[in-house]
Amino acid sequence: MTYPPDGPYGYGYSEPTPWAAGITVAVIVAALTACGVYAFGAALAEVHPILAVVVNLIAVGGATPTAWRWRFAPVTRWVIAGLAAGVVLGWLALLAVGLAS
Repeated sequence: MTYPPDGPYGYGYSEPTPWAAGITVAVIVAALTACGVYAFGAALAEVHPILAVVVNLIAVGGATPTAWRWRFAPVTRWVIAGLAAGVVLGWLALLAVGLAS
């Protein structure tokens, strides 16, 4: 992964990475996102299972380009990482519940 010469998106920062705060933010965002994705997907699956899959894929496909552009911003990168992890966890929970029933 290469970065622009003056830092990501020209921010030019050289401060150390705040790992503890960043991981905390990512975990909280991942938990909230996973709950939201699961609840929304479960509600849509009651209407029609294919609807749940299609709406989830459209939502993620629409948000991905914006998230990809923000991936190097100092604070936003932790939120984006949490969102990505939360979506994957929510989808895995939906898949596990769907296969179990």
